[in-house]
Amino acid sequence: MDGITIKQALRQAQHTLYGNESAQIDSELLLACALGCTRTYLYTWPEKVLSTSQHSYFESLLDRRVMGEPIAYVTGEREFWTLTLRVSRHVLIPRPETELLVETALSLLPKQTQRVADLGTGSGAIALALAKERPDWQIYASDLSPDALRVASDNALNNELGNVQFAQGSWCEALPAEPLHMIISNPPYIDPQDTHLSQGDLRFEPRSALSSEESGIADIRTIITQAPAHLSPGGWLLLEHGYEQADAVRALLESSGFQDVRTLQDLNGCDRVSLGHI
Repeated sequence: MDGITIKQALRQAQHTLYGNESAQIDSELLLACALGCTRTYLYTWPEKVLSTSQHSYFESLLDRRVMGEPIAYVTGEREFWTLTLRVSRHVLIPRPETELLVETALSLLPKQTQRVADLGTGSGAIALALAKERPDWQIYASDLSPDALRVASDNALNNELGNVQFAQGSWCEALPAEPLHMIISNPPYIDPQDTHLSQGDLRFEPRSALSSEESGIADIRTIITQAPAHLSPGGWLLLEHGYEQADAVRALLESSGFQDVRTLQDLNGCDRVSLGHI
């Protein structure tokens, strides 16, 4: 239909997405993406008429969302911390609970020059959030996937953050020779047999960034084993994990010589981050 207004397009989209608990915000995000504008603009100019090409593009985005594709992949971006990040199917979608890693890292180290590594950086969310808050820190961000590193590098460029160095490699293997003050990671930690992997947004995200062997603990174990050799005395290791894995992660940290081991809960009251220092 030609001549549809912004207000009408939003109403129709919400009807199409009826039953989706985020129907309203999804409709707004998709239309803003199609028009290349902000969500505020949509309500400032509700009677503005979409062009035929704009309407067609909006409907194509809406169709993808109806098929269950995550809104972040459809629009190609996601907000994290104070950043707008580009995302694609090569990287996990940054989630609010991961901001706990950023908050904790900022609280543990001084603002002055520090060397910090983000392992399995994906979109670069953690590394870039830290780089934004601490311009004097040197951040090292690694990932095994070259596709993920391209996304992360683009995000660093788009957000004008130059204090991040990217490297390809598996966990600590890509780290520099000089000792680090902190290693931080949100590694894969879902059990490969978990049925949630075939549901919702997880269906579309890279499986290698989601699941790990040994009931989700294998990659966490590898990081904990490798990390001490790369940390300076007193250096911290921070790991995000599943809400039922805290006991196992703390035990691994303690067996590898980490001190002051503890677990922090996210805003939902779930065990989310375990940490310790050498």
